[in-house]
Amino acid sequence: MSVVNSGPRLGRWTRLATARPRLSLLLALVVTALAVFAGSGAADRLSSGGWDDPGSQSSYAAKALDREFPGARPNLLLLVDGRGKGVDDPAVAGEAARLVKRLSAEEGVTGVGSYWQSKSPSLRSQDGREALIAARIEGDEKEAGEVLERIAPGYRGAHGPVEVSIGGPVAVMHDMQTIIQEDLLRAEMIALPVTLVLLVMVFGSAVAAMLPLVIGVVAILGTNAILNGLTAFTDVSVFALNLTTALGLGLAIDYALFIVRRFREELAAGASPRQAVGITLRTAGRTVLFSALTVAVSLSAMLVFPQYFLRSFAYAGIAVVLLAATAALILLPAALMLLGDRVNALDLRALLRSRRSAGAAATRSEDSVEGTRWGRAVSLVMRRAPVFAVFTTAVLVLLGLPFLGVRFGPADDRQLPPGAESHVVQEHIREGFPGSPGGGLEVLAEGAATPAQYAEYRSRIEGLSGVLRVDGPLVSGTSATFTVLPEEKAVGEETQQLVREVREQPAPFKTSVAGAAAMLVDSKAAIGDRLPWAAAIIVVVTLLLVFLLTGSVLIPLQAVVLNGLSLTAMFGAVVWIFQEGHLSGLLAFTSTGDIEATLPVLMFCVAFGLSMDYGVFLLSRIKEEYDRTGDHEHAVAYGLRRTGGLITAAAVILAVVMVAIGASRVTNAKMLGLGIALAVLMDAAVVRSLLVPSVMKLTGRATWWAPTPLRALYRRFGISEGEISHTPLRTEAAVEEKELDDRDRAPVG
Repeated sequence: MSVVNSGPRLGRWTRLATARPRLSLLLALVVTALAVFAGSGAADRLSSGGWDDPGSQSSYAAKALDREFPGARPNLLLLVDGRGKGVDDPAVAGEAARLVKRLSAEEGVTGVGSYWQSKSPSLRSQDGREALIAARIEGDEKEAGEVLERIAPGYRGAHGPVEVSIGGPVAVMHDMQTIIQEDLLRAEMIALPVTLVLLVMVFGSAVAAMLPLVIGVVAILGTNAILNGLTAFTDVSVFALNLTTALGLGLAIDYALFIVRRFREELAAGASPRQAVGITLRTAGRTVLFSALTVAVSLSAMLVFPQYFLRSFAYAGIAVVLLAATAALILLPAALMLLGDRVNALDLRALLRSRRSAGAAATRSEDSVEGTRWGRAVSLVMRRAPVFAVFTTAVLVLLGLPFLGVRFGPADDRQLPPGAESHVVQEHIREGFPGSPGGGLEVLAEGAATPAQYAEYRSRIEGLSGVLRVDGPLVSGTSATFTVLPEEKAVGEETQQLVREVREQPAPFKTSVAGAAAMLVDSKAAIGDRLPWAAAIIVVVTLLLVFLLTGSVLIPLQAVVLNGLSLTAMFGAVVWIFQEGHLSGLLAFTSTGDIEATLPVLMFCVAFGLSMDYGVFLLSRIKEEYDRTGDHEHAVAYGLRRTGGLITAAAVILAVVMVAIGASRVTNAKMLGLGIALAVLMDAAVVRSLLVPSVMKLTGRATWWAPTPLRALYRRFGISEGEISHTPLRTEAAVEEKELDDRDRAPVG
């Protein structure tokens, strides 16, 4: 193991953590209590939309239409079922009229209309048994949701001869928000005890196992408070809570695993608790800080996108990463100072061992067994480096091929479980009503025009391929609106092309197009425009940070490429499962035939950051040993031997948390959780264990090359793992490392 001079100064950060550990923990307790108070009710203030570009033509048209023609864009639909009678039956019509009158009198509701008033065929089911009452609830998402909660109980259910169900966009968003909150609570109830069991298995000690959970809870509570505060200034997506829980637990566990493991190593080597904390902070502590920066950078790339759905994940992700790192670097060392050797207390595995203490000797013995296992594995990989490198790369590329057929779509009611009321209503409308009510294109015409000019424009739109019918114009002052009903699916490729063609039509007035398909077209365009900038931020900053860590030109390039390869299985699985519908019965979701356009961006940023997290821990340990010995192959083997088990354990624990999130009944949350769980496991089991050592074996000592100007830059600004002694101490641990090296070099079998 590397040995750091522990006698001299411990450094400013070490003094902060070790000088007054009780005071540090007391202040942390006070701050956490304040965070609980500040974050209470955060979920109720979050929004369930955010997939559209607020600066796009479709958003502008939607806002203008809501202002000028509130009845033209209903967001509330009451599905009225005649209970076996036709909707034109006098009793059914009479009850429907009473419902319309009552709904029109509700505060916050405007633009109420129905089939019984307009006799529009698009508001009547093809079998004549159901019809629609449409209205608009005013206000933003939060305000509309509050109105819906107030009025819905009075309309849902039986009313004389009819049965009423509630749907429409506002009901879909409300159901989505409610279900996500319920699922998140369930995920936390599942993840926390399972995680604790896994941590006990990793550490043996119940005391050590509790420390990562405490760090995770502090990070989650602090982030909830920050998100709650942000809602006063901007919209924040309710989906961000899922990321807060997953990263708060996952990264806190990662950071605590490495810090506690290093602390126990130093105790086992004979250091005092104060010395062990100092050494740990100068080595694993610096790596944790560096890792947190790389993850935060990956997540910050989502800030370049205009959709607040993506920006919300950046807010939540950056906050929870930095809070987890801060807690791990301040609270955890303070706790370790107070615990000392008692960090190994309540060693549950001691019950299964005979004549073996639960203290340092046991830790060294277990490390020896684990090190031997990983040492033999990496030795085999490096001896067959070309085979492993080519085969692993080919498999990862093959797993990612389904993503070449990806199709993007919007998030709609089909994200909800089949039994959700709004999903049932929207499904009835899609399958049983002509012209896809609510799924048409809304064309806003602004500027003075004559009836003849409106008629000519309408005729031109009706002549376009794929148009079923054009309704309107509805005129208000110098503005008018047309509703274009497509022949194909409301948001299919044909309808998206129709949006482009309508926008290209000349007119004597200014026109803009809204509607679900138009919002999808604009959202995809916004993502496409800003994706290169997001990718550039991630790649450039990653290259710079990894260079500052290693001083190498080649290692940063390897890190970016190999991290990208680690995500191929995730993207391929997303298309194969969620777009094409394989395993939809097992996973209990409805396949829409496409992927919501913002999800791949989100999953890439999160998964890439987590991959870098593991990569930094591995590379820092390899770099530390290379600086100590100058032996490239030994350093690679040593780094994997020392971190392989921990990275795998951390990945499994994070995967458990993500799978708990993936158990959500909302498809987007399910896709996010299961997809990232797969990416994390592939990264730990395949990329870090097979691809990284084989590639580093092939590049040899050239791995550490850098031109003279960059070497000078690294010497001035590079991040070192502390004061490394090039003369290893002949401690019991050092002898054990020598024995492990000898075993690694021995032929397998």
